[in-house]
Amino acid sequence: MKNAKIISCLACTVGILMISIGITIDTQDLFLDSIKSSTQSTNIKDMAASANMVFKEETKDETTSSPTLSKENLLTEVDMEVAPASVIIPPRVEVYENMTIEELAEKLNRNLGTDYIAGKGNLIATQCIEKGVDPYVAVAIMLHETGCKSTCSALARTCNNVGGQKGAPGCNGGSYKAYATLDEGIIGFIDNLSQNYYQRGLTTIEAIAPKYAASTAWPSKINWYVDQIRAN
Repeated sequence: MKNAKIISCLACTVGILMISIGITIDTQDLFLDSIKSSTQSTNIKDMAASANMVFKEETKDETTSSPTLSKENLLTEVDMEVAPASVIIPPRVEVYENMTIEELAEKLNRNLGTDYIAGKGNLIATQCIEKGVDPYVAVAIMLHETGCKSTCSALARTCNNVGGQKGAPGCNGGSYKAYATLDEGIIGFIDNLSQNYYQRGLTTIEAIAPKYAASTAWPSKINWYVDQIRAN
C-alpha cells in the first residue's frame, strides 16, 4: 500500500510539472509571435518609406461575408513631390532713364502713332542705345520730319526716309535719299545722327539744329516733341 501511494504521488507531481512546462512554452510562443508581428509591421512601413510607398490600414466592411481580417496592411504607390529646378532670374539692366530696353521700346511705341512707323520702338531703342544716340531726340526728329504722329509724309511712305535726309539714291530722282525698306531707313537715320552729330560732340538739340535744319524754330519744335514723349 505504501508503494502504491508513493507511485501515485510521483505521478501527480510529474503531471503538474508537465502542465507547467506546457504553459511556459505556450507563453513563450505567444511572446515570440508578438515580437515577430511587430517587427514585420515595422519592416513593411520602413520598406514603404524607402520605395516611395505609403503604408495604409484599410478596414473591411464588417457587414461583408468575406472571410478576411478586419484590417489589412496595404502598400500603395504615390507620386513623390519633385523639387523644382533652380530658377535664375536675370538682373535688371536699365539703359535709359531707369528703363530697360523693353520698357524703353514700349514707351517709344506709345509715341510713334498708328501710321507707317508704328511699332518700330524696339528697333529704334536698340539702335539708339547701341550707337549712343538719345532715343527721345531721334523719335522727336522723326515725328517732326515725317508728320507720323498723325499721318506720315509721302517721303516716308514712298522712300522710307524718316529723317528728311538728303543723298543718293534720290527718292523719285529728287535730292532726298531713298531706302529700300522702312527698317533700312530707320537704321540709316540713326547712323546719320550717330556719325555726323553725337560722335562729333553735337549731343543737344540746340547743338544739332544749325547743321540739321535751316529753320530757327526747329529746336523749339523738337524740344516740344521730346517733352511729349517723356510725359507719355
